[in-house]
Amino acid sequence: MSIHDKIHDVAVIGAGAAGLAASIFAAEVVAKADRQHRIVILDSAKKIGAKILISGGGRCNVMHEVVASTDYCGNRRIIKNVLAAFSVDQTVKWFASLGVELKCENTGKLFPVTDEARTVLQALVERCHELGVEIQSNHRVDDIEHAKDHGHGFVIHHSQGILHTRKVILATGGRSIPKSGSDGFGYSLARRLGHHVTTTVPALVPLVLEDTMFHKTLSGLSHDVKLTTMVKGRHVDSRTGSLLWTHFGISGPVVMDASRFWCLAQEQDETVAVYGNFLPDQTSEQAQQWFMDQAAGTPRRSLARTLGQLVPERFAEALCLHIACDPQTAIAQLPRKDRDRLIEALTAFRFPVERHRGWNYAEVTAGGVPLEEINYRTMESKLVPGLYLVGEILDCDGRIGGFNFQWAWATGWIAGRASAMQSTMA
Repeated sequence: MSIHDKIHDVAVIGAGAAGLAASIFAAEVVAKADRQHRIVILDSAKKIGAKILISGGGRCNVMHEVVASTDYCGNRRIIKNVLAAFSVDQTVKWFASLGVELKCENTGKLFPVTDEARTVLQALVERCHELGVEIQSNHRVDDIEHAKDHGHGFVIHHSQGILHTRKVILATGGRSIPKSGSDGFGYSLARRLGHHVTTTVPALVPLVLEDTMFHKTLSGLSHDVKLTTMVKGRHVDSRTGSLLWTHFGISGPVVMDASRFWCLAQEQDETVAVYGNFLPDQTSEQAQQWFMDQAAGTPRRSLARTLGQLVPERFAEALCLHIACDPQTAIAQLPRKDRDRLIEALTAFRFPVERHRGWNYAEVTAGGVPLEEINYRTMESKLVPGLYLVGEILDCDGRIGGFNFQWAWATGWIAGRASAMQSTMA
C-alpha cells in the first residue's frame, strides 16, 4: 500500500458541535459527488460530546430563533457574513433532516422536543456513521506539521500514532470546561502553524463576590437588573436581564453575558467595576421622585414594604441592612442622607466582585484566533493552505441562549463544504 492510499482527505480535530457539523457537511458534499473519500475525526476524550450533553441544563439549547452579529463579540462584519451563510431556517431544516425536531420556547431558545441533549449528540454521531466518517475517540493530537515526504497535506501526531491528511479542520474548542477535553491545546496547535491568538478569558461565567456581601442570604432569588461595566472609568457594556443571587455571588443570564468584559479587564490588569441598577427602567432622579411620592402617600409604610413594590422584599431588606438602614423604618421618617444612600444603592450599586468562578464553570471562551486570519467564505486559514478553523477556537463569543451553538453549526457548514470541495478537486 502506497502512502497515498493511507492518506485521509479531511481530518477534523475535535468531536464537539463544530467538529461533528463540519464532518457531516464535508461527507455530504463527497457523497453527492460520488467520490471515494476518507474523513476522520480525532478527539482526546474517551466519550465524545460532553459539552453538548451538559449544555442547556442537559436539554441542549441548540440555537436561538433570531440571530444577529450584534449577539456576538468579535469582528462583527466577518461574523455577519458567516452567520448569513447558514441561517436559522437552514439550521432548523438541517436538524429536521437528522431526525431532531426542535421547539421554540418563549425565551426564543430552541431545544429538541425530547428535552434531552443526548438526542442531539446521537443524531450527529449517527449521521457521521451513515456517511462513513470515522470517529476516533481517545486520540489526543500532540502536533500537526506539514507533510514533507509526499508534497502536500499534513502529518498529525496523536496519542495512538500518526495520520496523514490532505486537509485539517481545527475544531478543538477553547478553554471552557476543560474536563470535557477543551483545555486550550488547540491554541498551541494554531500558534505552531503560524496563527496568532488573542487574550483568552472565561465568558458566560458566574462572578464570585466578597464575603462582606449579603448574597448568601438571598441564594436562589432572581430579579431583573441593569448591569453596567466600567473599565478604566470608561463605559464598555450595559445590559438588562435576570440576575440570580447564589451562595458564592451572582449568576443568571445578565451576569453571564456581562462577565466577559470583567474577565478581560481583570486579565489585562485594568481597573474594572460592575454596577447594578435594580430599578432598570428608572434613573436615580425618577427613583428619588417615586420615593417622595411614596413618603407623601403612605408615610407610615416601612421601607422594606415600600421597596417591595419595585423589588423582591427579601432583597430590599438585605440592601437596607447592607447600607445600615433599618428596613422597618417608616418611609416618611427616613433621614434625607439615608434616602440618598438608598437611592444610590438601588440605582448604582457597585458589586464587590472578587473573581470569576473559573474555567470549569465558563460556558465559552472569549478571545482566540483572529477572524481576520481566516477566509470567512471557506473558514480556511489565510496563512496555512489546507487548514480550516471552526467554532470556539476562533475569536468570537456569543451571548447566552444558543448563539455559540449557531456559530458552531455555521462555521462547520462553511468549512466542511469548502474542505470537501477542494479535496474532491485535488
